[in-house]
Amino acid sequence: MTKPPSSSMLTGRESLVRLIGKRRRFLPNRRSLLSSASTVQSCLNLGTDESGKVVPLEDRGGLRSGDGVGDGECVSKMPDSDWVTCPVCGKKVRSGDCSINLHLDTCLTRGTKRKLTQRTLLQLNFSPQSKVQVCPVELDLEQSTVYVVRNNPHEDAANGGHEVDRVENEDGLLLNGRARSFGSECQIARKVDSASLSPKKVAPHCDVGVDNEDIFGTIVDTFIVGRKFSDEKELKLGMAISLLREPENVKDPSAIKVLSADSGCCLGYLPRSLAQYISPLVEKHCLSFEISCHGAIPRGEGKHDDVDGIKCLWTSILQEAEAARKNPPSMTKYQQNFSLLLHEVLIRSSNLFTDDEKLFMESFTSLLDDSQRLFVRLYSRKGPWFRLSNISYPEISDALQAVNELSGKGYVIPFECAEGLQTDEMMGILRVLTVSELREISCIPKKKGSQNSRKKDLIASALYLYRDGLCPVLPCMLLDKAGACVKISSRAETVFWRAERIFFLNGEQDLSTFLLVDLGAVKYPTYNYTISEQIFSSRSHLLDYEEAIEVAQLMDESLDENDANQVLRCLKIADSRVDLPSENVSRSSISGSEAAFISCFTASWVYSKVILLGISYLERERRYQDAINLLKRLLDCFISDGRRGYWTVRLSINLEHLGFLDESLSVAEDGLLDPWVRAGSRMAMQKRVLRLGKPPRRWKIPRSFEITKWKIKEVHVQGRPLNCEMGKKSRFYGEDGEQCGVEQLALQYYANEGGCWSGVHTESGIWLTIFGLLMWDAIFSDVPNVFRTKFQTAPLDLETDSFYLARKGLIETHLQNIHNGMAEEILITSWESHIGTACRGVNWDRHSLSELRAAVTCVGGPCLASLCRLLSQDYRSWSSGMPDLLLWRFHGEYRGEAKLVEVKGPNDRLSEQQRAWLFVLMECGFNAEVCKVTPPPPSEPNTRNIC
Repeated sequence: MTKPPSSSMLTGRESLVRLIGKRRRFLPNRRSLLSSASTVQSCLNLGTDESGKVVPLEDRGGLRSGDGVGDGECVSKMPDSDWVTCPVCGKKVRSGDCSINLHLDTCLTRGTKRKLTQRTLLQLNFSPQSKVQVCPVELDLEQSTVYVVRNNPHEDAANGGHEVDRVENEDGLLLNGRARSFGSECQIARKVDSASLSPKKVAPHCDVGVDNEDIFGTIVDTFIVGRKFSDEKELKLGMAISLLREPENVKDPSAIKVLSADSGCCLGYLPRSLAQYISPLVEKHCLSFEISCHGAIPRGEGKHDDVDGIKCLWTSILQEAEAARKNPPSMTKYQQNFSLLLHEVLIRSSNLFTDDEKLFMESFTSLLDDSQRLFVRLYSRKGPWFRLSNISYPEISDALQAVNELSGKGYVIPFECAEGLQTDEMMGILRVLTVSELREISCIPKKKGSQNSRKKDLIASALYLYRDGLCPVLPCMLLDKAGACVKISSRAETVFWRAERIFFLNGEQDLSTFLLVDLGAVKYPTYNYTISEQIFSSRSHLLDYEEAIEVAQLMDESLDENDANQVLRCLKIADSRVDLPSENVSRSSISGSEAAFISCFTASWVYSKVILLGISYLERERRYQDAINLLKRLLDCFISDGRRGYWTVRLSINLEHLGFLDESLSVAEDGLLDPWVRAGSRMAMQKRVLRLGKPPRRWKIPRSFEITKWKIKEVHVQGRPLNCEMGKKSRFYGEDGEQCGVEQLALQYYANEGGCWSGVHTESGIWLTIFGLLMWDAIFSDVPNVFRTKFQTAPLDLETDSFYLARKGLIETHLQNIHNGMAEEILITSWESHIGTACRGVNWDRHSLSELRAAVTCVGGPCLASLCRLLSQDYRSWSSGMPDLLLWRFHGEYRGEAKLVEVKGPNDRLSEQQRAWLFVLMECGFNAEVCKVTPPPPSEPNTRNIC
């Protein structure tokens, strides 16, 4: 049987994979989704036959879609009179238990009558045992002692940013002082801070029950940070310590320097989190501190003119001190990053979690350090099962104790009993075994020459025998071979995946993003972010979005496994839910420009991607009518979407496949009136109208089609081919006799007899880099709601029309400067200021500054301004398809000219997007042409590179 084409080539597959990101190990709704697919109302009436081919359901023995009948169940077996009314939606459903259950699953899964009562942030009542709390906090006034330890040393960049440890380490020394509070001391819940990621600090709550006694007497423990600024390299117990305000510190005006009382040498600084509150006490309230390295009671004097102000500052000091105590120096970086992620999500999006989920997340910080580290380690690995015998990390002292605590708190599930083991769990445990261990399992048949059997074949064989009942003792054998195993619990997987998704807002980033930043491998740009509108307006909105991601993952897995039946199930689910009522909730508080990019975080948007991939799948199966129905559905549901151009083109093409030429022509003509049909899609539509609209269908060519009559200059280059096979990239022999592609051959031609041009093969890369550098200030300007994390390389609205509209004044100012000849100066300044910083489209390694300078100088200001305006107004449509080559040559030191060349091999032709780019470039004043590389005529077999 002929192997079907690779599903990875389907249009929309790559985009769906990026949306899903790292596949989830556990899909909580997998079974209900797949079982409900047979009952959903969909425009599709397809199934699969015994060979796996897609066929109409009528061809499978009379099955009908939407009757509440499971796959393989014949409708004739159920009397027509056996109907009941669904108590949820009121529709008639067949009375079979299976049918009713599947239908109810569908109704409830779609959100019908879903009741979710969420308490607001101000209604939350955190228990005193909570370790992570959301401001404003309630102070526990019954604690008698407060211990303050150093906060995250990495956040104290203003004070040197030098990490220090406890007293026994050489990098720092524990400071200990004592003061007497206004009354009972306060123990504050943990609060993780980061200079780069934490939100703006909330003003401390000062309504505390304290009296007017002196604050002196309370024990305050902290650390010296910024030891790289120390004049005294050695710290000794008993050394007298004093504090000195340093208001002239340009990095931190609240900085407090720690001095040796004897020598006056600088020992470092107090952590910034404490200094911001101690500084006003020293400066405004004239309090002085005398601190000793061995814990002596300090003495201080000060006037108490503003007791309430002192109370507020002292409360903040205690709050920061306790927060630092909960974040000890021994905390590993990845452990701290995970805690930070949880803290940020609880602060910003607590309304998206239930009380139980929030308590579960907060309880993470109450675990022992070993348990926290082990969980983060396992959560970051593929899994799902892990053998305890293989768990060994240098920073985890007792892995067994950590597993026991995680198991007791519900974070992991141990494999200790073979009873009730599901097939998918059994497969996961089989994967942890080695090939030799799999061969030792007695029920797996020992075939001759099977020593080289692949692991996946041995696993498949074992599962096959177990399902057929030929090896019922397989679970017991697994328990004996694998030993103790653990996996992340479904509850922990669901809650922490949700937190991670809310934090990063995409599936491509995860905890490794923190690591890349910590290692200096990636540097993200700096920008301000103002959030006035949440991405997910309610918990039900988020749950619908998560379920859509599950359907997308099931679709991706089905294509990997070439499971046509499951592909159709996912497609039916997406088709039935693309216009969910919950997605049509009025969001009048959101402006149209903001709604454009916020809509990308809705379930309907995810389902539209599943449908697009399904359309490509159906077109491959030549099910054009079903593809047409789905395309019409997308065009009806998404009236303002940049993807409408592609959808309209495919609809017109599929109608032509079925012979409906008049309707195909009408669709193309209507598409040209759609403002969302742009760039290459618009060019393709015009081409279709010209071809289909010949007399007698149409007699007149619209004036707007004049651009299609433009002639694109062509240059022909001959080369000695290495291969000219269809479907493969053409290879030629270059001038030096070495093998090269058509682009390199064209560069050699233009460098010699083509006109002494210098240049690079870049396609869109160099232009997106130039755009990013020239428009950097506009890209990262202060616009509300477009920056939501510190790990963004572009604003959320970059690929929407709102990008230009929200920054029109700033962008036009930049474009005017570029037009007036300041492009090279702007480019150099931006390069030197931001080199190495990640920005969408900017590639720091591929092009040197000298190449970029030569390009902008020779292209000229007017052309560059036109190009940057085009990308600013519609980055999505014009960020791909630019000509292959950028060529330039100088006329003197400061003047030059540039040329853009699209190179085509013998079996290649211009795409509509490339044709659209060439026409736009010509309209903007660029010198653009097409270079066609062809083999020499048969009579000249040895000719090379002759124009």
